[in-house]
Amino acid sequence: MQLKRVVVTGMGALTPIGNNLEAYWEGLKNGKSGCAPITYFDTEKFKTKFACELKGYKPEDFFDRKEARKLDRFAQYALVSSDEAIADSGINLDTVDKFRVGVIWGAGIGGLETFQNEMMGYAGGDGTPRFNPFFIPKMIADIAPGNISIKHGFMGPNYTTVSACASSANAMIDALNYIRLGHCDVIVSGGSEAAVTIAGMGGFNAMHALSTRNESPESASRPFDATRDGFVLGEGAGALILEEYEHAKARGAKIYAEVLGGGLSSDAHHMTAPHPEGIGVVRVMENCLQNAGLKPEDIDAINTHGTSTPLGDVAELIAISKVFGAHAPNININSTKSMTGHLLGAAGAIEAIASILAMEHSLVPPTINHSVVDENIDSSLNLTLNKAQKREVNVAMSNTFGFGGHNACVLFKKLG
Repeated sequence: MQLKRVVVTGMGALTPIGNNLEAYWEGLKNGKSGCAPITYFDTEKFKTKFACELKGYKPEDFFDRKEARKLDRFAQYALVSSDEAIADSGINLDTVDKFRVGVIWGAGIGGLETFQNEMMGYAGGDGTPRFNPFFIPKMIADIAPGNISIKHGFMGPNYTTVSACASSANAMIDALNYIRLGHCDVIVSGGSEAAVTIAGMGGFNAMHALSTRNESPESASRPFDATRDGFVLGEGAGALILEEYEHAKARGAKIYAEVLGGGLSSDAHHMTAPHPEGIGVVRVMENCLQNAGLKPEDIDAINTHGTSTPLGDVAELIAISKVFGAHAPNININSTKSMTGHLLGAAGAIEAIASILAMEHSLVPPTINHSVVDENIDSSLNLTLNKAQKREVNVAMSNTFGFGGHNACVLFKKLG
């Protein structure tokens, strides 16, 4: 069958470097660090005392008090970013066929803070099970797309993809395929996460996954740098409106980019560590290129997973060199996690948005905080270090990989 074309017609962002799409882009192009000491709780006894929190976010700016109490922060973030994306798309909610509008959302963890607080409350009590009646619906990961669909009346496919840090990229790939196959006209996709909590920081610290650069938080997320010592936890959300091309064209929608394809694979190697030779990452990028009908030399930019971990960064770049060969040095490679930190299940969404904005503005955001060359990294690769680089970007790739060996890759193309 002839697959339908899929385009992006709206975007919304709520990130540690900007609380809307415009502010997010300003932060990206200027190499802004979103990392600072944690304000949500006392970190005195924690190994890591910093994270990439949202700045100036107030629930009361978006929700009434009663509504906010029913929503974990990750669900609030989902609603805020999706509202921006829907408004940005210009879709007429009164005339669109809502049976053909879906919501496919990504969240690696979901309502961690809600679960944490309820358990702490029970443990600190007398053993009587007193729980908030909204405990379960606040916590479950699928409540984010559920709330988006309820708010707007969207009655198409509605669910959450959970594949750790690849979750929102998985969501976008599912959305792409539903529209390609003709099952939907429009899907709200993306991801949200709110894991900067006592449990989140404590858990990742116990794994020795986080940077402990407490003396200089703003430079702690340093992908590809020889002194990197772990990732920086971030929070927030990104939303994209994926729409069938003819449907978008018929209503005169602004089109940001075409979604050309997506790839999936598994490392089948280790619970948390990447395969040292990047075998699964090689396969996911090859799968994505094949799915999109492109050749390696068609790619202009890659927003890497690039978390700032000693093993992961090297493995991903080895894989890029294998897949792209002689063309690899011609690609602008970057990691926007150097600025936003790692948004876990929301990473794929905000990084896809960064890739699309790079195409729109012909400017590749930098990988900041790089100062010491890692001899294990191919020096011929252009890692877009420390400063944004002007570049005509026609095709951009976005990589995300998750604990459990989950790999997802999405390709976008500029129209026109």
